[in-house]
Amino acid sequence: MSLRLLIDEDTQYKALVETLRALSHDVLTVNEAGLSGQKDPLILDFAIHNNRVLLTRNCKDFEILHQERVDHPGILGIYQDRNHSKDMSIKDIVRAIANLQASGCLLANQFIALNHWNY
Repeated sequence: MSLRLLIDEDTQYKALVETLRALSHDVLTVNEAGLSGQKDPLILDFAIHNNRVLLTRNCKDFEILHQERVDHPGILGIYQDRNHSKDMSIKDIVRAIANLQASGCLLANQFIALNHWNY
């Protein structure tokens, strides 16, 4: 099953986008959507109106938005650590998304930390 993803500005690495597309995910970046530099609520609104799961490293702000607007296609957060050796690589992110999908976990209306799915 492929996901319809909106990749936030802080996460739209070319290699990640290309890898997800190669795995048949429908990927749109914030830049491609013409939303570069826009405020987070507008990014989430776009994701909602276009039925796209948001992938972001901006966990703090989008956790707050998730609590305010619980009706959305899903938010996948990538937490970063002060210890950079614990940060997720592109390979880790792709693996975590695959693990999450394999679990059958519903994404709609959820804020999910991808870090917990990297095994």
